[in-house]
Amino acid sequence: MPREFALFGILIPTLLPLFILSIGLQTLLDRVLGWLGVYRMVWHPSLARLCIFIAIFGALTLSLYK
Repeated sequence: MPREFALFGILIPTLLPLFILSIGLQTLLDRVLGWLGVYRMVWHPSLARLCIFIAIFGALTLSLYK
């Protein structure tokens, strides 16, 4: 897999679209978990959100580079 790709003549690292996609997926999952009330059972909701984001970004990165 290439490390970067050209978008309108600009070289963009491959991790940037994965980062943006993981932000979108985390936002969607965050809304669902907030609606279900999961964050009321978590000790530190902000830390839980960060861990979910890191897990999503790591999974997307591993699926691309493995």
